Amino acid sequence: MHRRKLLQMGLGVLGAGLLPAADARADDDIIGAILEGKQPNIAPPSLALSPPPLVAAKPVVTQARWVHLHNVHTGEKLEAAYWENGGYVLDAVQALNKVLRDYRNDQVHPMNPGLYDILDQIRTKTESKTPFQVISGYRSPATNKLLRERSGEVAKHSLHMDGKAMDIYLEDVALEHIRAAALDLGRGGVGYYPESNFVHVDVGPVRQWKGT
Repeated sequence: MHRRKLLQMGLGVLGAGLLPAADARADDDIIGAILEGKQPNIAPPSLALSPPPLVAAKPVVTQARWVHLHNVHTGEKLEAAYWENGGYVLDAVQALNKVLRDYRNDQVHPMNPGLYDILDQIRTKTESKTPFQVISGYRSPATNKLLRERSGEVAKHSLHMDGKAMDIYLEDVALEHIRAAALDLGRGGVGYYPESNFVHVDVGPVRQWKGT
């Protein structure tokens, strides 16, 4: 049998692509090994490493945050998903601004959405199933001045005027437990008014006080 033909047959057994094609002496060594029934010592060509298969990243599922409010002065109620898909929901935030307006003159002011995060965490801690009863949300300067004249407990530069504070209570949670849950968050101010039956929460500096 022709040596080249034998070489081709041997390579068919060993696997295609293992034989260097340029060196005749190497051909003879390989053919000789095949004739003697030995395994030729052929260094396999380097194989390019295949890149790892691309794995599609799983989408991050974030649970929507809800708030349920009842304005005790106007009777308006609103339950809304104010945060979802990684951000605040503009339509919901605007609707909440309206519910939390100064009911004395119907002035609407943007409320700090961080307040809703505080309420959401209070609801989770207390396991409340009822809406937050809102005594006061936004206060216009005129309303704040009026309340300050009636009560020395109203701050001259109240955070209510900046849309950064709310006075609330829950019908199914004791007031002291709402206060404890708010304090446990360690964020913003917490005022406790047991006689007036509300807890003040805001997004200002961390502090606490007790009123009437």
